[in-house]
Amino acid sequence: MTGAEVTGAASRRPATRRPVNRRAALGWALAGLLPLAFLGVFFAWPVAAIVGLGLREGGVLAALADTTTLDLVAFTLGQAAAATALALLAGMPVAFLLARAKVAGAGVVRAAVMVPFVLPTVVVGLAFRALWPDGGVLPIVLANAFFNVAVVARTVGGLWARLDRRAEDAARALGASRLRAFTSVVLPALAPAVGSAASVVFLFCATSFGVVLVLGGARHRTLETEIYLRTVELFDLPGAAALSLVQFAAVVAVLVLGALARRRREAGLALRAEPPRRPQGGEWGVVAAAWLVVLVLLVPVLALLARSVSTRDGWSLDGYRALAGTGERGTLSVTGVDAALNSLRAATDATLLALLVGVLSAVVLVGLRRSGSWFAEALDTALMLPLGVSAVTVGFGYLITMDALPGDLRTSPALVPLAQALVVTPLVVRMVLPVLRAVDERLRQAAASLGASPWRVWREVDLPLAARSLVAAAGFGYVVALGEFGATSFLARPDAPTLPVVIARLMSRPGELNSQMAYAACALLMVVTAVTVLLVERLRAPGSGEF
Repeated sequence: MTGAEVTGAASRRPATRRPVNRRAALGWALAGLLPLAFLGVFFAWPVAAIVGLGLREGGVLAALADTTTLDLVAFTLGQAAAATALALLAGMPVAFLLARAKVAGAGVVRAAVMVPFVLPTVVVGLAFRALWPDGGVLPIVLANAFFNVAVVARTVGGLWARLDRRAEDAARALGASRLRAFTSVVLPALAPAVGSAASVVFLFCATSFGVVLVLGGARHRTLETEIYLRTVELFDLPGAAALSLVQFAAVVAVLVLGALARRRREAGLALRAEPPRRPQGGEWGVVAAAWLVVLVLLVPVLALLARSVSTRDGWSLDGYRALAGTGERGTLSVTGVDAALNSLRAATDATLLALLVGVLSAVVLVGLRRSGSWFAEALDTALMLPLGVSAVTVGFGYLITMDALPGDLRTSPALVPLAQALVVTPLVVRMVLPVLRAVDERLRQAAASLGASPWRVWREVDLPLAARSLVAAAGFGYVVALGEFGATSFLARPDAPTLPVVIARLMSRPGELNSQMAYAACALLMVVTAVTVLLVERLRAPGSGEF
């Protein structure tokens, strides 16, 4: 995420300015135009079209003057602020356990907090609906916090693991209690990472779609769900564009705040590798709190699994069996199995495209930074932008722009993988880039001195060292694409819906069988996600970014 990669920031900044190799920088900058072209066509253009549509005919002013818009903004910001505070409260003990505590099961904790982050939003919405059948504000806040504990734990924990312990130990030696040493020494040092994590979590909560759609219904709407409602049900494109522009302005403000937090941290901290050690005294209480958070995170998961096999007549697998059909009274246009196959195909195409663009981008970023070019930071920021803009806004933008391309992509099955690849590409970059940066330049120079071409140097040196991270990035990106719902809900054709779209459709129709099918499909998606995350954690190279 734009604010999530904080652990390596300080170590990336050299003590002295690297001399600029202008010829190499120009070559890498030209190579960087390829991923920028992809972003330009499939991200910047649709978003710019939304902005233009919102500015025409006074749409923005009319939307701002509407009291309904003010209510939407207030609820959007309010629930996002509450969920952010809760995610910070729950994530800090987990960050301590991952960063400083040498205890058994730390790997389990790392994977357990990561699973919610990559679960499809409709799955999480239904998991909390199993606990709160009537929905409401509280389950919306809890569900958004549930998603984002991992962001806090990994962002703050990544910095905490590299903070010099000596200042804290000195405070303890001078008589400060553990709490006093934490509040006066450790917390101020962590504040930039906490601020960065908070900005990212707030951004995700403010643009939450599936959770609010499932748990809020018609009673509680955010800007995100209102954009969807006005586009799909009311066909009010100018009004939806105006709301998208309001949301986009809020997103940019949050991104700026997150960037300022990261810059503060990069400018003022001296970091060193600090191995975890056995907790002492009151630290065991923090470890216990972290494990309690993990157990609480499992409650919605277990509730969803239980709900998928429970009916009014007792335990049953009818929902799973019904996935071979089209639901009660032909609710679906395809069977649940066909929808699952559509999801698998779209996720495969999206992952392959994201790997192509993401790995190329990571290679270009490494080359630009080694040549000392300023373009590296600009390209890195541009690659992260899709994570900071609502998927609903992007999907809406596709509807009003893609007809201008040859073949009218709006009716093409390729549009869903393209939208999913936009979300996956930044995650691929964040996982692969730190590993490529860590490759010893002397290995490349030795290979080049023996006559190897740049392509052969990459194939023989970089690729073997980055292979594990590439596989992990592919797995992680695959489950994210598999569960993407925001843009896909706009773009999936009626005859080729993905499984998350089918789940939402089943939940919107009456009938116990439809409900059972939806919960069964959610359970299958959740199991696939959890297994994949566990495999990714085993493959992930140490220190390879936040995700």
